[in-house]
Amino acid sequence: MKVKMEFDCTPEEARAFMGLPDVTPLNEKLVAEMQARMEANMAMLAPDELMKNWMAFGAGAQDQFRKLMTAAATAGFSGTAPKE
Repeated sequence: MKVKMEFDCTPEEARAFMGLPDVTPLNEKLVAEMQARMEANMAMLAPDELMKNWMAFGAGAQDQFRKLMTAAATAGFSGTAPKE
């Protein structure tokens, strides 16, 4: 025996019929929160903000990086490890 039933209802009506909760307010809140976080993070990707972050390390970090690269290049050309 084969039974075929067809229902014509909206998704909200189907959820209520099956006893499922309405999560629309929760979904709207989550979407709004995600939009706010994305906007905040996109502001951090602005060129002036990136430069502020990179320059926050100061000249000391730049000197350390230059020394590291110089030591690596020296070791690469001479074939020996740099002396400390």
